[in-house]
Amino acid sequence: MDTPLIEALGDELHAALRERRTLAPLTERHPDLTVEQAYRISLRLLQGRLSGGERVIGKKIGVTSEAVQRMLGVYQPDFGFLTDAMQFEDGARISLSGAGLIQPRAEAEIAFMLKADLQGPGVTREQVLEATDWVAPCFEIVDSRIADWKIRIQDTVADNASCGVFVIGPQHTDPRTIDLAGVQMRMWRNDEPAGSGLGSAVQGHPAEAVAWLANTLGAFGIPFKRGELILSGALAPLVPAAPGDRFRMEIEGLGGCSVGFTD
Repeated sequence: MDTPLIEALGDELHAALRERRTLAPLTERHPDLTVEQAYRISLRLLQGRLSGGERVIGKKIGVTSEAVQRMLGVYQPDFGFLTDAMQFEDGARISLSGAGLIQPRAEAEIAFMLKADLQGPGVTREQVLEATDWVAPCFEIVDSRIADWKIRIQDTVADNASCGVFVIGPQHTDPRTIDLAGVQMRMWRNDEPAGSGLGSAVQGHPAEAVAWLANTLGAFGIPFKRGELILSGALAPLVPAAPGDRFRMEIEGLGGCSVGFTD
């Protein structure tokens, strides 16, 4: 796949994001698309967002738990970038149209705030914990510009890991004071139970997933930077979100957060 085609596909995804419409899967149109090429497409998509005035504030890991892998039919983690335009305050009521969301799904996870730079290869779970200032509960609202979520790993990587928006809970906890693998998460939609899971659902330990991302991006020469947020992946299956829905969740020892949606 040559550079003009990679740039054209990145621009196509950026236009779909702006116009709230979906596209046929890239892997159907380009069956030989590789993960590395998909990453280059995602960088072109990101370039379009940055040209519009957004700035990168962190990175995200997706498809880390077995439950989400089975749900999406994608059996390895993906990765993408977070920008300031994606972040909303805890408790926000988010307009789906205003936020450009098309087919959103809510996932509960743990966010890491870095106090030191990290760059792979060779980053370990212990180094992640040492480099982390605090962790907090997080709702990531994933979304896809690919029609009907018919994605393979290349589709979601190209589409910035199917990222939509996110909120971070107000409680900040030193990760070295708590067993992140053993924490229990409970989530509700409109006050009805909507999922639960343990921290160990994310590759055995959330910091293990963060180390994986540091090493994966390190192969592309991309570092983690002090002050960045890293979203470590869903602790339970994704839950569709619609206008009028209100989500809240609690993670044992880490507190909670909430988010709602309007048209």
